[in-house]
Amino acid sequence: MYNSKSPIAEEFICDSEVLKTIEYARANKNNYELLEQILNKAADYKGLTYQEAAVLLECDDEEYLNKMFALAEQIKEKIYGKRIVMFAPLYLSNYCINGCVYCPYHKKNCNIARKKLSQEEIVKEVVALQDMGHKRLALETGEDPVNNPIEYVLESIKTIYGVKHKNGSIRRVNVNIAATTVENYKKLKDAGIGTYILFQETYHKPTYESLHPTGPKHNYAYHTEAMDRAMQGGIDDVGIGVLFGLYEYEYDFVAILMHAKHLEDTFGVGPHTISVPRIRPADDVDVKEFPNAISDDKFKKIVAILRIAVPYTGIIISTRESQKSREEVLKVGVSQISGGSSTSVGGYVEKETENTAQFEVNDERSLDEIVNWLLSLGYIPSFCTACYRAGRTGDRFMRLAKTGQISNVCQPNALMTLKEYLEDYASPETKANGERVISEEVNNIPNAEVKRLVLEHLADLTKGQRDFRF
Repeated sequence: MYNSKSPIAEEFICDSEVLKTIEYARANKNNYELLEQILNKAADYKGLTYQEAAVLLECDDEEYLNKMFALAEQIKEKIYGKRIVMFAPLYLSNYCINGCVYCPYHKKNCNIARKKLSQEEIVKEVVALQDMGHKRLALETGEDPVNNPIEYVLESIKTIYGVKHKNGSIRRVNVNIAATTVENYKKLKDAGIGTYILFQETYHKPTYESLHPTGPKHNYAYHTEAMDRAMQGGIDDVGIGVLFGLYEYEYDFVAILMHAKHLEDTFGVGPHTISVPRIRPADDVDVKEFPNAISDDKFKKIVAILRIAVPYTGIIISTRESQKSREEVLKVGVSQISGGSSTSVGGYVEKETENTAQFEVNDERSLDEIVNWLLSLGYIPSFCTACYRAGRTGDRFMRLAKTGQISNVCQPNALMTLKEYLEDYASPETKANGERVISEEVNNIPNAEVKRLVLEHLADLTKGQRDFRF
């Protein structure tokens, strides 16, 4: 039986409730009166139920699709403005004991070179990332209690935060590691992580179990209930996601919104981020074996409706996607993107010399090229990590976001961190474009005192001072 507040995975992600919701949505896909009611409700920036969002997902009327895209763009502008947060993944190890059939890290893959970074190698990787201009990382490892124990992850976080190179420093480390215990989540919290991220892959239990035939990840309930344990361990910023293409997209779309509702109903705060990766080619992985892979058009529609349904949640897209695809979904909802990424272990210091990558990168541009591209599209690339460092996490962040007050700090912080990037790392063309954007956007800061301070700090940044934030 469905119960959004239940601690049991199969009750807060209830198969019969998901199927009933999809059936309801299909029956109402051309109910234009209902569609209008849903869109009118969404225009208040308060989100939608998973049932309402499912109705939008089933609608394929071109007029209403355009209304959805326009509303998603409007909501994103209202909540996030023109800011796009930048990050990079850092792969520590590809040792793994799981049997995930869609991932080349699976235990039986003998083609891939197994590698684990030493702390000295991590320092080199971090210096390379700092030399690009990155301030925010997402740590990635395979699941292997011998090669990648929690102690290794904790030591690596300490190492990363300790690297100060020229004007560079990593100010936020997000962590994407396997489901673990409340005790270990407490250790991650104490280590100063930002967001704990874990992808469900698919919420359809039979498919989930067939895709994870061996290893601890086979346990559907333990994996699906991980965010509850993370919250219990004190981590109040969690990031969820599915790998679209593993199962029918309608099912996973409804289920991920049910997961978001469960977190909000149980802990008072929904997911800080939702990631939307799609299945990609990789060593020992043939995407032709996954008939549920989704088209670019469906992908854009999913992102737009997620933005409408959960307006205050960050939506993340990686370099799995092409430049064209990323440009389309940036318009309708994505608020965080990776840039200059490597999915190989040690890939920032030495470009792929061994086969250690998790998936093929589709957008191979440098961070500077991506920053310049974003500027040309009218966005503000942001390297801000202020909320996490100021304690604006969990329900404190959501309260500010839902009242619109978060923009009072986000816009100034985005401009100041962009200025840092321009001073320390940008090419001449990117710097010129960035200075133009800053001079235009600083005038859009509504608070006169905040604007005065931002102008003062921008001048100080030119003189060599760093790390101003509100």
